[in-house]
Amino acid sequence: MVDLKALREDPELFRTALRHRGRDPSLVDRALELDRAWREAVREVEGLRAQQNRASEEVTRLAGEARAQKIAEVRELVARLKELEPEERRRREELEQVLLLFPNLPHANVPVGAGEEDNVVVRAWGTPRAFDFPPADHVQLGRRLGILDFERAAKVSGSRFYYLLGKGALLEMALVRYALDRLLRHGFVPVIPPVLVRPEIIIGAWGGATFDPQQTYRVAEDNLALVGTSEQSLAGFYRDEVLDSHALPVRFAGVSWCFRREAGAHGRESRGLYRVHQFDKVEMFSFAHPERSWEEHEFLVQVEEEILQGLGIPYRVVLLCTGDLGTASAKTYDLEAWMPGRGGYGEVTSCSNTTDFQARRLNVRFRERGRTEFVHTLNGTALATSRVLIALLENYQEADGSVRVPEALVAYTGFDRIEPAG
Repeated sequence: MVDLKALREDPELFRTALRHRGRDPSLVDRALELDRAWREAVREVEGLRAQQNRASEEVTRLAGEARAQKIAEVRELVARLKELEPEERRRREELEQVLLLFPNLPHANVPVGAGEEDNVVVRAWGTPRAFDFPPADHVQLGRRLGILDFERAAKVSGSRFYYLLGKGALLEMALVRYALDRLLRHGFVPVIPPVLVRPEIIIGAWGGATFDPQQTYRVAEDNLALVGTSEQSLAGFYRDEVLDSHALPVRFAGVSWCFRREAGAHGRESRGLYRVHQFDKVEMFSFAHPERSWEEHEFLVQVEEEILQGLGIPYRVVLLCTGDLGTASAKTYDLEAWMPGRGGYGEVTSCSNTTDFQARRLNVRFRERGRTEFVHTLNGTALATSRVLIALLENYQEADGSVRVPEALVAYTGFDRIEPAG
């Protein structure tokens, strides 16, 4: 949710932000109109309450007919308030629903653009491998090695599910522990969060006034939903709480399954493991002081790079433009790993500063020098196993059909190579 006071003071800032995001700037005028109507109702209600209080005080000083008349006046004011108070609440709720539709304000150095083609490559690391044999993609490799089975998963669950078998399962668990150990070195607190949460938690974390039906699985009977990322459940950890400023930043490392409908994905985006309905992820989440949140953002990106460098996977850091930003984000970096099967880079991690957007919606504040204000929240993917497995299998394949295990993972797997199935 955006700051209503800031919207009143500088509506053009919000109109510009909406235009840059490809949204309708008339949302600002709609919100301001509802705000005026609500404040008018508030003034009327408060005026009547003041009259009621004065009349009630006067009753105690009157007697006889004058007292009876004043009591009748109080009753009339009470009846009028009973009519107006629900109207004031209705106008406030209507305003809040419109405010929920606003995306976060983009940071000043986010490039203006319409979509993915306008994102900016900030830097790159590593050199894509030149193969002296025709490389296979991860789907072919997974079948050859006997570690991935999409066909049997389709019989059980439908498309975009998979079985991960044998050394493939051990490799995924190794990736999770590898990422988690690196976060522990940086002081992150490991958390295994709920993956079923209340709808308002997901809406509070990801923005909008309702679920995104393209992404979210809902369990309507229990009024719960499956998280698309542990960011959502972690964002709600301190809901309606006030933190001490000295405790900031609070850094969590969430380990969880993630569930996404991924409706509308097609082409190479939906081949194999790239865009699946269920995957494992280690997520960084930080509750930070507003004065230090941009420094925290760069730190989280640094940790993401450290993890990919440790795996020896070439990647590039991409700054998303305004048209490609998520609703909650003020600024986002994507890390895209080199994937030979795609013949290019593919997103494997993302890191966003949502400033006070999530905190306002979930009411997470901190206290400093006797006053409270909203924290800033940040999230970053330390490692999403499905997409990292793509890059790992494709970059470490050998001419004999085997796949080497990166040195950083051998201590976790207990093997250094996966051989083709017999």
